[in-house]
Amino acid sequence: MSRRSPRWHDAQYDNRARIAEHPQILAHWFSASAAARARLEAALDVPYGDAASETLDVFRPKQRGAPVLVYLHGGYWRALDKRDQSFVAAPFVDAGAMVVLPNYALCPAVTIETIALQLVRALAWVHRHAAGFGGDPARIVLAGHSAGGHLAALLLCCDWASVGADLPPRLVGSALAVSGVFELEPLRHAPFLAPDLRLDAASARRLSPALLPRPAGRRLYAVVGANESAEFLRQNRLIARAWGAATVPVCETVPGRHHMDVLHDLADPARRVHRLALELLGLSFRSAG
Repeated sequence: MSRRSPRWHDAQYDNRARIAEHPQILAHWFSASAAARARLEAALDVPYGDAASETLDVFRPKQRGAPVLVYLHGGYWRALDKRDQSFVAAPFVDAGAMVVLPNYALCPAVTIETIALQLVRALAWVHRHAAGFGGDPARIVLAGHSAGGHLAALLLCCDWASVGADLPPRLVGSALAVSGVFELEPLRHAPFLAPDLRLDAASARRLSPALLPRPAGRRLYAVVGANESAEFLRQNRLIARAWGAATVPVCETVPGRHHMDVLHDLADPARRVHRLALELLGLSFRSAG
């Protein structure tokens, strides 16, 4: 990948530059998220760790014993906030899930490795406290968009027994990655991004899910917008090839969607991406109606 020019890498990975309407989309996310927080029963900014960035929002389910969807926001590990994407929670709460949106610190103040370790703490917190909010700690599913998709895949590889003696080996058994990045080496060569991420060759390799052993006994569904860059399409195919069909049984493109509006399909009960998440949660499509 490093043989390509810096300009090529920017053109492939700078999604805001590729999407002229991105300010309008971000404004829609903000307003829809505010509406979701106003409508849903939620516990906001609950600490899961000691750092100021280590808080999460819990959207309570309608009935106890609900499966738990933990959604990880994107933003290239350096932007956005859980409150910008609360809108994702609403249709899943309506479908019968409990939804958790964790925050994490952002680059360049921290590294991607630090972010991943923060989210390990967040998932451990969810397992230990889900029942108190009406969730089932034995049914935790991850979903994430863009950088959040990368983090969701990375967390599937976590050795939970080494995190806490009270945690089950399969704390998370499945995840949905929407437009995820699974090989980080190309990002080292994108000038718009590289200075903030501060990756070297070793850390890029260590943090690339596609270069890690496949997490046996776990499932990843990987989807990407059909109108995304060639690199994002390649990234999606790469994780399916690297981990194999047993671990990545769903590797799909979403017709007519680019890197940002593909997230709308996750929040739309009429769309396949939403139904894939329901499937991982063990909820039927009818319950979303």
